[in-house]
Amino acid sequence: MLATCLHMMQGTPYVYQGEELGMTNIYFDKLEDYRDIESINYFEEFTESGLMTPEYMMKCLMLRSRDNARTPMQWTSGENAGFTKGTAWLKTNPDYKEINVEDQENNPDSVLNYYRKLVALRKSDDFKAVFTYGEFIPEYEEMDDILAFYRKDAAKWILVAANFGTDAAGIELKGDVKKVLLSNQKDET
Repeated sequence: MLATCLHMMQGTPYVYQGEELGMTNIYFDKLEDYRDIESINYFEEFTESGLMTPEYMMKCLMLRSRDNARTPMQWTSGENAGFTKGTAWLKTNPDYKEINVEDQENNPDSVLNYYRKLVALRKSDDFKAVFTYGEFIPEYEEMDDILAFYRKDAAKWILVAANFGTDAAGIELKGDVKKVLLSNQKDET
């Protein structure tokens, strides 16, 4: 859902390594596991000055360190997530056996294949002009938990709608739906 919102807005979309798989952050429990100099320096500065305990500072690093999202790319469920036969600069996230390219490659409902569809839609000859240059028109702003907007050019009106809530939500469309271009729901009716 977040990827859909980002890729359908104006501007250049970007994908951080592993985002297209749904890779998760890792939380290290020892300072020695971190490589980010900023994290290490903050830890030392705040603990040596007595402003924070080492235990509290480790919790802060778990929430804020850039290294949490810099673990090796998870290619396979094999050793070191298929990233290297050697030793990587950071530990491999333990969830690599469940979240990896190899497992998602042939699953049509995987996060990876959804990203592929999303990028293909944005770059397609039929829609790249409206997604690149089209007007951005917010819609359904009065609805809680719903982010919706149109992308419009002289030829096309495309509604992008996302539910940020935990409950199902419905919107009353202001026109006929000619085609659902992309959905992360199995039932696209």
